[in-house]
This record gives sequence, structure tokens and C-alpha cells, in this order.
Amino acid sequence: MIAQLTGVKSSKKSYYTELKKTVDQLKKKNMQLEIMNEVMKNIKVDMPLQEILKNMIEKLRVLIHFDRLGILLLRNNDLTLTNVYPAESHSMEMGTAIHNEHSLYWSALNNRKIIFQRLHDTEVNFYEKKFLTILQLKTVLVLPIYSKNKRIGILSIGRHDDSDWSIDDLAFLEQLTDHLAVSIENAQLYNEVLRAKQEWEDTFKAVDDMIIVFDKDLNMIQLNDSVKNFFKLSEKANFALLEEGCKTLVRETFQSKKAGYNEIHLPNQSTCELYTYPVFNNEQQVYGVIAYIKDVTEKRRMEVQLLHSGKLAAIGEMAAGIAHELNSPLTAILGNSQLLLRTTSKEDSSFSLLNDIKNCGDRCKRIIKSLLTFSRQDEYFFDSFSLNEAVEQVLNLLKYQLEKNKIKISLLLQKDLPVIEGSQPQIEQIIINLLLNAKDAMELSSEKNKEILIKTECQSNEVHLSVIDNGIGIEENRLSEIFHPFHTTKESEKGTGLGLSVSIGIARTHEGTIEVKSKLHRGSTFILKLPIQQSKGMEVTT
Repeated sequence: MIAQLTGVKSSKKSYYTELKKTVDQLKKKNMQLEIMNEVMKNIKVDMPLQEILKNMIEKLRVLIHFDRLGILLLRNNDLTLTNVYPAESHSMEMGTAIHNEHSLYWSALNNRKIIFQRLHDTEVNFYEKKFLTILQLKTVLVLPIYSKNKRIGILSIGRHDDSDWSIDDLAFLEQLTDHLAVSIENAQLYNEVLRAKQEWEDTFKAVDDMIIVFDKDLNMIQLNDSVKNFFKLSEKANFALLEEGCKTLVRETFQSKKAGYNEIHLPNQSTCELYTYPVFNNEQQVYGVIAYIKDVTEKRRMEVQLLHSGKLAAIGEMAAGIAHELNSPLTAILGNSQLLLRTTSKEDSSFSLLNDIKNCGDRCKRIIKSLLTFSRQDEYFFDSFSLNEAVEQVLNLLKYQLEKNKIKISLLLQKDLPVIEGSQPQIEQIIINLLLNAKDAMELSSEKNKEILIKTECQSNEVHLSVIDNGIGIEENRLSEIFHPFHTTKESEKGTGLGLSVSIGIARTHEGTIEVKSKLHRGSTFILKLPIQQSKGMEVTT
């Protein structure tokens, strides 16, 4: 009856002894299952190996007697010590790689077999023996950790006594290493994915150009820091503008499954190149689109300046040819007029006519000299020059044209103005652009007494050139746009919108700038500010 009720076959006298033995075996089996369950429960990929071992070892010590437990993992074909318990029970540095030759650990791993070794056996020597003996261990049990046929590492269990391992304990530990292999491999795979994800995100953020990822519903699911910095996405208007600017091309890319290109122009006068690339899954279906946006505002400005410089170079060559052609007859006119003046008395009626011929010839000579200077390409190297001299050269070219339009030119040039370092022809180009703009502004004005004041002065470590007119002026909302390429209010045959854009580019090349002050119907003031070079600061013009 007792055997039928309890499953324990025994006499009445030995029943309680046998029952206690069965209960202990059940408890042991139950503890083994708990440990296995603990390992499987901790198969969370984001849990570190140290945490998995900590949760497992406390219950393992109740079930199995051991004094030291160590784990060595295979990393880059090196068997490396990664974890020990207790934490101080190691005689080699953590992270140390085990030598392959005469190694007990490597033998267990390569042959995929469990090795039990007594350390006091003098006939057996292996690489790890001296390190384990220092820890006063008497025996060591080495179990290989495999995931299917993939080598993972080694589980090393040491004891201070000379006791043997039971068959049941060895079978349990072998099962434990199988479960442990799954946990370790999952953790390693997770770390690899995490590292790859971090590397991709770091690369994504490091790209200077803008990158946006769109899903099939045209929602922005990811964007890098360059997008936020460029568009200042804290402002809702810019955020909406960014979406609308890209969505049309993104939609086309989803439909065509091909890369797309477009150029977008933003209200802040920025120009961007937009490239879109489809992202395919394993079934070759487009599940996303990457938008690559490059700010080409500066590039376009340089292209415009280069185009403008090419036109100026052509005009310069033509001007040089004209100047040389005029030089020969002009030399004869000046020479003959001077000879006639020497033989003609001042009282003679023809003297004043001859004098006018000579003066006009001298004026033509100055104009030709200015044309030659303007056309000379080698003058584009930086050198010391006077801003006042640049003004005089420009006026030789434009003064007659301005006065013909009944515009008075007033000069207020500082005599002791320091020289500056730069390209005189380029600075002259700025002055020409400013004067021509002033002329055009006054043509639209109803002011009767039209006047341009050209003023030079030194302030702090800068030389200032001001061009002040009493023309029509500029609307306040346009002041921030006048230096952008192609921005103009003139008719197409009168202006291209390049003059001020080229001028601000030249000023910045000279580490300077151009400032503007203007009010509608009350005139404008353009101020060219250029730095004085320290080495040249003491030189002045006379």
C-alpha cells in the first residue's frame, strides 16, 4: 500500500529513509530545472553576461559544490578570460588570451570534450596549471561551450578538494553549457547589432550634408543633425517648407523606383540640390526613400562670379585693344597740339582752341590708362595700394557718364588714408558697381539736385569707402536680399542682379564687408569696409 501511494518500494522499517532520499533527489532535480529556467529566462539579448552568471551562480552553489568558476570566450580566434566567480579568484589579468600550445582549455574546446584534471598530478603539465595552482585548487573541470557546431568558449570549474564529479552532475553541467551557449551567442549578436547600429548613427550624424529618410506614407522617420541646423526645425514654418520641398520628388521616386534630382530654392535665398534614392527590401520592393540635400548657395554664387569675371575679362581684352588703337592717333594729337602751342602766342585767337585740344587729349589719355589698368589681368594679385587712388581711377572712367546724367560728384577723401593690401582692379570693380547702382537709383528719383558723395576715412583698424546718393532708396524688406545673386529690380536689358553679389564676394575675399543703409525715397549709403594690414598700417598716401 505504501509503495502504491508513494512510489517508494521499501519495507516499513526503511520507508522514511527511502522517502527522504527520493525527496532530496526531487529537490535536486527541481533546483536543476530552476537553474535552467533562470538561464533561459535571462536569454534577454540586452542582459550582460556578468548579470546572467550572477543570477545563476547563487542557485548553482546550492546544487553543486565548487570553489571557483570561470568563463573564457572565443574572440577573434583568441580564448580570453572574461568572467570569474568569486570576482577576485584569478591569477591572470582579466582579458588575457590563453596560449594555444599545451593548453588544457584549448584541448577541451578543439576536441569538444569534457576534461577533469587533478592539479597535483606531476606527470601532466599544461599552460593553465601554474595559474590554477596559485589559487590553491586541487581539481579543475573544463567544459566546452558550443552553439550547434560553433565554438563559443570554455566553462572552468575548480575545487579546493580532490573529490570526483558524479555522472548526474556532469550531465547537468553539459546541459547547462548548452543553454549558456544560447544566452552568450544571443548577447554577442545583440552587441554586434548594437555596435553596427551605433556606427551607422554616428556616420549618419557626421555627414555635413543633409539626409532625410522617408517611409511609404511620405513621413520623415529619420534625419541627421545637419537638417536641423540648416532649417532650424524649431520653427514650424521651416519644418513644413522642408517637407513640401522634398515630398514631390520623393513621391516620384516611390513610383518610378529610380533615383531623382531637383533643385530647390528657399525663401531665405538658399539654393539646394535634392537627390532621392529608393531603398529596396529582399523582395525588391521600395519601402523607403533617402533624400540627400546639399546646400549649393555658395557654389552658385561662385559660378555667377566666375561667369561675371569671364565677361569682364572679355570686356577688358576688348578695352585694351581699343586703348592701344587710340594711343597712336592720340599721341599725334597731343604732340602736334603742344608744338602749335609753343609757336602760338596767348593773345592769338587759336591759342584757346589749341589749349582745349591738348586738355581733351590729356583727359583721353587718362581714360585710356584707366582702361588699360582695368583690363590688366596680372593686377589681380594682392599688393599695397591707396583706396583714394582706386576712386580716382574709377572716376576717370565714369565721371563724364555721371555728369552727362546731371549727377554731381562730390569727394571727401581723407588725405592721410592708410594703404591697404589687396587687388586694386577688384576693389575698383566694387566702386564701379556701387556708382552705377547709385546712378540708376537717381534716374528713378524725382529729386532735382542729384548728387553722389564719395567719402573715404579710417576708423579703428579699417578703411571705409562710402558711396552716398539721394536716389529712390531701397525698401526695408529688400535690404537683406540685395546681395543675393540675380536679385534685381531693373529691367532685364538693364541689369542681371550680379553687381552687388560679385561685390560682396570680392569684399569677403579681402576679409572685408559691405554695409547698406537706406530708406525709401530718401537715398542710400553703401559702405565698403576693408581691414588695414598690420605690416602696412604705418604707410599713408599723400
